[in-house]
Amino acid sequence: MLKMKSKINLYVIGHTDMTGDLKHNMELSENRAKAVVDALVKDYGISVKRLTGKGVGPLCPVSTNKTEEGKQLNRRAELVER
Repeated sequence: MLKMKSKINLYVIGHTDMTGDLKHNMELSENRAKAVVDALVKDYGISVKRLTGKGVGPLCPVSTNKTEEGKQLNRRAELVER
């Protein structure tokens, strides 16, 4: 999609579950977002100028953090058009 639509620019948002402290999760989510940006650039040839990686830690869960299944859903990266 990014190759076909060369005018789209994205935020790559990294998320985590609530395991551990906030500082650790913020760093982990930032690293997750940057890893996705790096893969899109290296493996798919997308210009880094079109991508901005940011981490939000556990602040935007999509599921409960009380079960392993919910935690897995919360560990993710999302692409948001900017």
